[in-house]
Amino acid sequence: MASSITENLLLVTDSYKVTHHLQYPANTTAVYSYFESRGGKFANTVFFGLQYIIKKWLTGQVITKEKIQEAKELYKLHFGHDYFNEAGWNYILEHHNGCLPVRIRAVPEGSVVPYKNVLFTVENTDPKCFWLTNYLETLLVQVWYPMTVATNSRYQKEIIAKFLHETADDLKSLPFKLHDFGFRGSTSVESAGIGGAGHLVNFQGTDTIAAICVARKYYSCNIAGFSVPAAEHSTITTWGRDGEKEAFTNMMTHFPTGIVSIVSDSYDIWNACENVWGQQLKSLVEKRDGTLVIRPDSGEPTEVVVKVLNILDDKFGHVKNSKGFKQLPPYLRIIQGDGISYETLSSILEAMKKQNWSAENIVFGSGGALLQKLNRDTQKCAFKCSYALINGKEVNVYKQPVTDPGKKSKKGRLTLEYSDGQYKTVEEGKGDPKKDVFVTVFENGKLLRDYTFDEVRANAEIDLLKKPS
Repeated sequence: MASSITENLLLVTDSYKVTHHLQYPANTTAVYSYFESRGGKFANTVFFGLQYIIKKWLTGQVITKEKIQEAKELYKLHFGHDYFNEAGWNYILEHHNGCLPVRIRAVPEGSVVPYKNVLFTVENTDPKCFWLTNYLETLLVQVWYPMTVATNSRYQKEIIAKFLHETADDLKSLPFKLHDFGFRGSTSVESAGIGGAGHLVNFQGTDTIAAICVARKYYSCNIAGFSVPAAEHSTITTWGRDGEKEAFTNMMTHFPTGIVSIVSDSYDIWNACENVWGQQLKSLVEKRDGTLVIRPDSGEPTEVVVKVLNILDDKFGHVKNSKGFKQLPPYLRIIQGDGISYETLSSILEAMKKQNWSAENIVFGSGGALLQKLNRDTQKCAFKCSYALINGKEVNVYKQPVTDPGKKSKKGRLTLEYSDGQYKTVEEGKGDPKKDVFVTVFENGKLLRDYTFDEVRANAEIDLLKKPS
């Protein structure tokens, strides 16, 4: 075989699209389509991940004779018929040197845009390649995943920020308040990488190495996320039940400075906090040059977190911050990494607040709920044709199912305009180019706008009253 599914763009589409070049009206010369979040769980979406797809799949010469032949043979077997558009792909190879004659315009990456607005558009630049626009739908729609992870992560950031604002002196610790534990629960290394990078748009804590590699390779970020030495259950339980104190001591000895996280619920979290940490190792904790982060990892989070804080308070004491909330000494914090999601964060932080504990005392870790418990319908992502040029006549294309009004699509050429602090999608080519925030990011095989991760983060942080750059 000349290549594989991970290398041959001609194979990265839904089967039925292989036949679509035969289905458009005669003399079609342009197809223009758009991508949007039609609604969903969150009222705003953080747009992120298109650049990864463009760089990985679309830039430069992506069509070769070998790839065309491979696709031809596969689709003949798949369909039992020669439906494959061999002539069309050969035309791209011969007349465009294997580069894709399409234009993609998009909102700046990191932008926070209300749903039901267009996020990017795609159109062919060669009239003979009208069929190419929607052939790319399957691949391009996969931006739903990093976009939805980034959105989910941002909404959790807003919850944590709210409680920090109410119970802490400042928000300086916010970038490290939600740590990505999701690598092992992801469906693939690639999904962990692009989903984890979506989380890093909002936070800087991660144990998903693939995520920092994606940000490094595709968004020119030397290092997007950070971590600390941390114990897992095996590095504690191999010492035996009676050796828990020695296991903890070993961690503190090997990592004598900085932050160290130690899971402490292997046997009895209450005993670990009250007797092992609170008595036997108390002096070591207090004298260590850094912060010990104790990790409970089982039980009902709202109950466990507060009880652990109260036990540690009894043993190590607390100070009150400027807002009157209790904080453990700076050398001691906790991390809750079990059962953390958008749905559970508020209840944990509210339980702490009711017991007069500041949100400053805790860091959260999230795995499956951060990278896996979402799908394309979380934000109702869709890619639809809205405009075509047929027999030289402009046609505003749309669908309007009588059985589901929510699936009505937009008409004509689109602009995403920003005015008076609001985004608005203008249809049927009636938009004002001066108000359009879209940027041409790809055209005829070339990436025209290369966002750095710092730029993406800056756009994600902006207030909606400011226009992204």
